Amino acid sequence: MVAYVAYVAYVACRAGGVHTSPILMGEKQRKAADKDELASSQLHTKGNAMDSTFFMYLALALYFLGMIGLGYIAYKRVDTHEDYMLGGRQLHPWVAALSAGASDMSGWLIMGLPGAIFATGLIEAWIAIGLSIGAYLNWKFVAPRLRAYSEIAKNSITLPGYFENRLHDRSRMLRVAASIIILVFFTLYVSSGMVAAGVFFESAFGGDYLVGMLIVVAITLLYTYFGGFLGASLTDVAQGVLMMVALGVVPVVSIIAIGGLGETTSTINEVAHGNLSFFGSPDLATSAVVLTITSGLAWGLGYFGQPHIVIRFMALRNPQEAKSARRVGISWMVLSLTCAVISGLVGIAYFFSIHHELPNPETVVLRMAQLLLHPFLAGLVLAAVLAAIMSTFSSQLVISSSVLVEDIYHVVTKSKPSQKRLVLLGRLAVLVVAVVALLLALNPQGSILKLVSFAWAGFGASFGPITILSLYWRKLTNWGALAGMISGTASVFIVKALHTGLYELGPAFVIALVLAILVSKLTYKANPQIDDEFAQMKEKSSASEHARTPVRDVRTA
Repeated sequence: MVAYVAYVAYVACRAGGVHTSPILMGEKQRKAADKDELASSQLHTKGNAMDSTFFMYLALALYFLGMIGLGYIAYKRVDTHEDYMLGGRQLHPWVAALSAGASDMSGWLIMGLPGAIFATGLIEAWIAIGLSIGAYLNWKFVAPRLRAYSEIAKNSITLPGYFENRLHDRSRMLRVAASIIILVFFTLYVSSGMVAAGVFFESAFGGDYLVGMLIVVAITLLYTYFGGFLGASLTDVAQGVLMMVALGVVPVVSIIAIGGLGETTSTINEVAHGNLSFFGSPDLATSAVVLTITSGLAWGLGYFGQPHIVIRFMALRNPQEAKSARRVGISWMVLSLTCAVISGLVGIAYFFSIHHELPNPETVVLRMAQLLLHPFLAGLVLAAVLAAIMSTFSSQLVISSSVLVEDIYHVVTKSKPSQKRLVLLGRLAVLVVAVVALLLALNPQGSILKLVSFAWAGFGASFGPITILSLYWRKLTNWGALAGMISGTASVFIVKALHTGLYELGPAFVIALVLAILVSKLTYKANPQIDDEFAQMKEKSSASEHARTPVRDVRTA
């Protein structure tokens, strides 16, 4: 601090005219002056670096405090097991929409997608298009019916529980199989988020991988442990808004720095002719273009089977609110994805014309933010990356917890525990999954991150066809659902091992769908109770806004 004050005084003296001409100095005086000049320059650089780091850490600290505050608000509203696992089915459509989007996108939105666009061009945007279509269809055709049916089917609060109750499966094999699939994939999913957090701190601040990972895990655990599903959902809303704003601001500032939209567009084309084409470079073979487009669009099929997304449908206050939630969610998604694509394209022009080095394409948004924005604002952009990571694995922790308590514990125990005990078990399950995932994440050289897209395909193929059939085909049987679930999971592994170049979700989804239908036709037996429940679901999900079903108060039910 004393040295910094001395430096300020020295600069003030120079600005006031108190200086000596080098020409009039002796050799020793000139060397001393050069040394002072170098020292003051280094001190100034160090001071700026310290200021920048301070502002970025301040932004992150405020973000963390905000997440803890939202977790506390949720904690005060958790009384029952259903509150902890499903928010008491009282989720506002805005909250459901934004939390579904934020928990869905993860770090892929701010790092993965802009990085792919930066490296390859606009042809990578087909993934974003496929996801947008899939999300819209999911909200349109699955959300209202699943919200209605999950309550009719013995008030199911988990996806495995819904499958068992919807299909009246007395063998319990369907529930157990679904639970195992969820636990395996979600433990790896959560672990990958922890790895991403550690790597983020390592690359953004030059900090320690383990320390950074533990900080993020501790904050996420704090609001998830106490707030449960509602805590994860409320923080998701704030995180979703932060992600969208960050992706909107960075490309605008970058375009201004480059010299305008026209200059940016011409530079992008100059770097590679196919950068602004949805079909890539003219040199690409037609088969490669078709494969890329098909694989990109196939990502949309995954939405129908993602437990951490469809659980938001089940938590809505009533089926009719799925319509307004859809409008909010898809608007957020399209805007965010568009900004992410534009960020990647603008990054091509920025790093070609101004800064010529970017070792890791996935850091394109972060680097532009650090180079162009005030350190505090850059810190908020960095917080947006953490928001993307934390929003996903907090939701996955809650889902894994609900599976352990609701679908495993209830299967092996005969007694009916109290609501207080169930909430405690749910919180302990969050800790168990987090600890296991943390142990897997201790090795940052592992291949866990590569399993993210594989897990998306696994959930999409295992649960997607079953979810759709259970809502639109009354003749689906428990054995047909089990056959579809197992074949979908197995097909993902098989197609991946064949190295066809095609995203495994597409063919695995079709195989699971076909087998579920065939086995159901062979094992179907009429069940008047299932038929009656199916009719109730159709009536309840298609009720008009004016004849809306009253909101059920779970605290007095």
